Amino acid sequence: MLFIRWRSDVPLRTVKANAAVLVLAIFTLPSPTWSQQRDTAKSQKSGASAKAAELPQHTGSVTGQVVDQSGAQVVGAAVALTQASAEAGKVDATTDEDGRFVFYSVPAGDFELTVSFPGLTSQKFSGTVASGQHLVTPVIMMVIPTQVTEVHVGVPPEELANEQIKQQEKQRVFGVVPNFYVSYTPNAAPLKAKHKFGLAWKSASDPITIAGVGFFAGIDQAADRWGAYGQGAQGYAKRFGATYGNVFAATFIGGAVMPSILRQDPRYFYKGTGSKKSRFLYALASSVMCKGDNGHWQPNYSNVIGSFAGAGIQYSYTPANDRQGSNGLVGSALIRLGETSLAGVLQEFVFSKLTKTKGTQRASMNNP
Repeated sequence: MLFIRWRSDVPLRTVKANAAVLVLAIFTLPSPTWSQQRDTAKSQKSGASAKAAELPQHTGSVTGQVVDQSGAQVVGAAVALTQASAEAGKVDATTDEDGRFVFYSVPAGDFELTVSFPGLTSQKFSGTVASGQHLVTPVIMMVIPTQVTEVHVGVPPEELANEQIKQQEKQRVFGVVPNFYVSYTPNAAPLKAKHKFGLAWKSASDPITIAGVGFFAGIDQAADRWGAYGQGAQGYAKRFGATYGNVFAATFIGGAVMPSILRQDPRYFYKGTGSKKSRFLYALASSVMCKGDNGHWQPNYSNVIGSFAGAGIQYSYTPANDRQGSNGLVGSALIRLGETSLAGVLQEFVFSKLTKTKGTQRASMNNP
């Protein structure tokens, strides 16, 4: 409080004037206390703004439960929470005895959960947590992974070859004439030696083959071919024996012996596709080209050697008067090769349409 002492010798008017000046000075001069308070307030406001800028990003929490397909809680499942925008990127947790997990201080925004457990299929859940939100995810169910078992139903190559040979031995032109040495399955199983010899024996011993030999022996006798054999039953028997010996030797040498030694397939593989020209050339080449047991095409050494061997054997039992020397031997071998090419053309364009059980074979071969 301000006290003003008044002296009696001073005029009252002077005292009033001085008091007015003093009051005016008090209110016009700046007050140190008010200025200091103002500065302090500004400083506090500025500091609060700086601290607000330094506050961490707003967060929430994510919790959930993991069960298996029976509804039982999965204890110890690994749960990973991933956020592309978060600095940590990924945090991990493990489900407790109730199958529950919880993530605290999760930055607000999108997240993805990945749940994994040995023996169960991993599961994923995506969501968005807001600032201050306590997000509870739907129950995450883990299932036993689907097991895909591939069962390859197949037949061992040798057993498959057995079935294919059985089908081929039923093939007959017009249902009568044997047509065993053709395969209508491009990828037919390779033949073992026993298959090749079995097929040769089946062909050589077939009743229709023997009847055909008898028919041509009769023609040769009527034409007096190999005249040294004479006529009558004795001459016919010799001609029959010579003709059958020729067929038997050619079948076994070219269709069983040499293919077994050289590992080649004696069968004709029906083409059936492409232009007529390509099929014709393919058929003509059958006398000098064949498929090996390894499935690759190669020179048909078996047929070439078999043709010359058969011609040589025929030369040996042909009556001396009917022999034509080495030129006749080579010519006979070339004729045999030509006959193989002609047979290929007939197989490709004629016999394939006339052979019975061909469709049955093709269906069974494609569905082993």
